[in-house]
Amino acid sequence: MSHVLVNVAWPYANGPRHIGHVAGFGVPSDVYARYERMKGNDVLMVSGTDEHGTPILVEADKEGVSAQELANRYNRVIAKDLCDLGLSYDLFTRTTTGNHEQVVQELFKQCLANGYIYKGTQKVAISPSTGRTLPDRYIEGTCPICGADGARGDQCDACGNELDPDELINPVSKINGETPRFEETEHFFLDLPALAEANLAWLKTREGWRTNVINFSIGLFKEVKPRAITRDIDWGIPVPVAGWIDNPNKKLYVWFDAVIGYLSASIEWARRKGDPEAWRAWWNDPETPGYYFMGKDNITFHSQIWPSEMLGYNGQGSKGGETGKLGPLNMPEQVVASEFMTMEGKKFSSSRGIVIYVKDILARYPVDAVRYYISVAGPESSDSDFTWAEFVRHNNEELAASWGNLVNRVANLMNKNFGEIPALDENEMTDEDRALLSETKAAFDTVGSLIENHRQKNALSEAMRVVGDINKYISATEPWKIKDNPARLGTVLHVAAQAVSDANHLLAPFLPHSAQKVWEALGGTGTFSPLPRLEEVEDLDKPGFMYPIITGDYKLGETVHPWASEPIVAGTAVPKPHPIFAKMPPEAVAEELTRFDTELAARKKAEAERFAAAQAELKQCPQEGRG
Repeated sequence: MSHVLVNVAWPYANGPRHIGHVAGFGVPSDVYARYERMKGNDVLMVSGTDEHGTPILVEADKEGVSAQELANRYNRVIAKDLCDLGLSYDLFTRTTTGNHEQVVQELFKQCLANGYIYKGTQKVAISPSTGRTLPDRYIEGTCPICGADGARGDQCDACGNELDPDELINPVSKINGETPRFEETEHFFLDLPALAEANLAWLKTREGWRTNVINFSIGLFKEVKPRAITRDIDWGIPVPVAGWIDNPNKKLYVWFDAVIGYLSASIEWARRKGDPEAWRAWWNDPETPGYYFMGKDNITFHSQIWPSEMLGYNGQGSKGGETGKLGPLNMPEQVVASEFMTMEGKKFSSSRGIVIYVKDILARYPVDAVRYYISVAGPESSDSDFTWAEFVRHNNEELAASWGNLVNRVANLMNKNFGEIPALDENEMTDEDRALLSETKAAFDTVGSLIENHRQKNALSEAMRVVGDINKYISATEPWKIKDNPARLGTVLHVAAQAVSDANHLLAPFLPHSAQKVWEALGGTGTFSPLPRLEEVEDLDKPGFMYPIITGDYKLGETVHPWASEPIVAGTAVPKPHPIFAKMPPEAVAEELTRFDTELAARKKAEAERFAAAQAELKQCPQEGRG
């Protein structure tokens, strides 16, 4: 058994997550983790809600609540949505835990001691009307590198380059349209140039990465400069330095602390299971691979920022240094980044109201229909477009008509003719029977290899090709015509049932909810495909601080079935089947498009009204907050 670390990008807790988000980080990571567990590997899959940073403060101000209250609300919303989607985390936690604060401060102190963090000054954006620091993401202007409009103060989505707010041409606040002023303040910086040589050398050893990801990652090192890792805000992790630790207006910034969450979540998981050092098997053993799943807008943080933090902690940059008490931390095996998913040709954007929230689509449609469409049409290596017409088509033609109908036909024929899985009569076996079973067994290597290499769309297509061939076998053998030959009928249905069982194993990482139903339709009992659960827990270090976690029981041989053909057992009772997938009405497409247009118009109107009110307030009190 090998250890495999699956690190999943941390959704930001300033609102519910949409389909574009989970197409990048959610479903692909879960498919991979489930597959590796079925292979017999010891998987640790971790993530949580990212809860610091000024965008949380801005949204909290809008709603008239504290930052912690806002984070608490959306932590619960997001955790429930991801659990409902079936994402099989070992631990999904949050960044406002006492444990996370301790781990972040440990990394900061060791990087500081090794010389990779230093003190300097930087221009920060200030709101002239309020005197508060503006979030980098809430400043927009023209990109100084590629000239695109709408670049943010932290990154340009058009060219992918990191930015600082003062670099933007004609910067304005998204909050109220005012032009920010820039002031020099003292901050701590991560010395990325001192870590760049080691970081780039590591990148150049990577094999099997998606071409777009590795090329973009290497391109980040054409020009490297230090990055400030503190901000003038009162919401975040205290800076563990004398004279700073008690300063309520100086905190570590969100992008420095959030990526450390992979490590802190692993440590929290170990502490919660009563074995505080268990996490080390996934982080200190150089033979343990770590896979990071995200959308492409997060590549920078996972191929440059987080590796640099680990190199600094390990003392492996140009300044040398000592490894901290957490031991030498493993660099990522692979950054598995997906491209963007659009919505009916428009880029998903919560701020612009172009969204399909996870909770909304799961309230109206079966969860595995959503997972299937994300898997078959997701933005794996190029941008893809979510359309309601294609969502309905894939469900109706593939899940319902091909896979669901196959399961029902085979289960119904066994139930009606035998009431159980019939015996296989070797004397009745034909070359056609043997060819099908040979094909379904061979598919484990083919489909598995594709998942292993993060080509999940191809893997799912190959699994569904096998489903198509089983359907062809049923049509060719016509079991309904050989009822007068029980031995041959039993053999055909046994072969068909074995092939269906094999296909169910192949599809289980993609369709865990329906995989359980297929298992039961063939007479199976117990758990075939384990699902995660929400648990209410108390913070390990902050008494009284309660929050939900996602966890689960995923054990090969108990709740997880193997990535292999498991022989079905003749004589197993087969119940009368019930449909596993239902067709969606064609009119659902028009209904969803109308709903989207209505909701988008309402969101745009509300935002326009909010922005106008903010501008009106600005004109009434032009001097407030200045000084």
